[in-house]
Amino acid sequence: MRVEGPVKPGLRMECADGRRLVLTQGAAPVLFARQRATHRGLHYARTGRYSSPFAPLRAERARTVAEFAEPGSAEWSERWAAHAEVELRGAAEGPLHAGEWLLAPDVHRWFKAVNWPTLLTHDPDRGHLTWFGYGDPVEDARDLLPLRALSAPEAPRVKANRRQFREGVLPPVFVWWISGLNSPVVLDGHDRLTAALAEGGRPEVLILARAAGDSRGVALLSARPVEEYEKRVAALEGPLAASRIAHQGRRLAAELRAITSGYDLTRAWPFPGGAPAWDAAAATHVPGWAPDADR
Repeated sequence: MRVEGPVKPGLRMECADGRRLVLTQGAAPVLFARQRATHRGLHYARTGRYSSPFAPLRAERARTVAEFAEPGSAEWSERWAAHAEVELRGAAEGPLHAGEWLLAPDVHRWFKAVNWPTLLTHDPDRGHLTWFGYGDPVEDARDLLPLRALSAPEAPRVKANRRQFREGVLPPVFVWWISGLNSPVVLDGHDRLTAALAEGGRPEVLILARAAGDSRGVALLSARPVEEYEKRVAALEGPLAASRIAHQGRRLAAELRAITSGYDLTRAWPFPGGAPAWDAAAATHVPGWAPDADR
């Protein structure tokens, strides 16, 4: 998606010194986070003030899209991506700002099957996300961060979504990749997420992220694969050289596609007042939260 504006979105990351982060929606903070000094993860605290920028989805819409295309297929994902684009472009308090964006399935295989069930049993409002598994509690190795507490599996809206999951028509969960958290967050579909997990499955997911093609870093990331390709091709000789060169060309093309379809860094705006103001805001909105971010 090419987005022309706004310059500063209603749902945005803000930052201050000391690895301090906050996700703000309008004037309300919805998630505070502090990255650990050792880069092994971050501590977070939800405020309970998040509101989805999407209008509620009706069951009739889910069944209509399922009639148009096989659920989980590329055509089905494209139809839901088109729906999400309309919702996000029209949202006053959504994450879109000027630039290039991607909205696609999990082509980079971010989500690990072993981590999905953890969300139902370990999703505290104040918790920790581990990065790279450096000896932290196993349950902290989660791949997705909801922006509000998940509803109970027997809640009425969840039960309705569980029925859609059993029918095979449950819409995807829409998430947003935030590089400062090293994790996607749930933009819309918290109850659909719970429903799929409560049924012993996993939801289909569409990920929103800034497109790497918007970054000068693409050229830097592409330089090494091209250099290695040139070295491999230069060493090829003999009657099979032509077919081997073609194989190496396909390999290079796949590597370059992975780079250009990757996620760019999430933009963050300075938190007004800096670290002291961030500390004061955290004390107001998540009183008693004292993350140990120095280890």
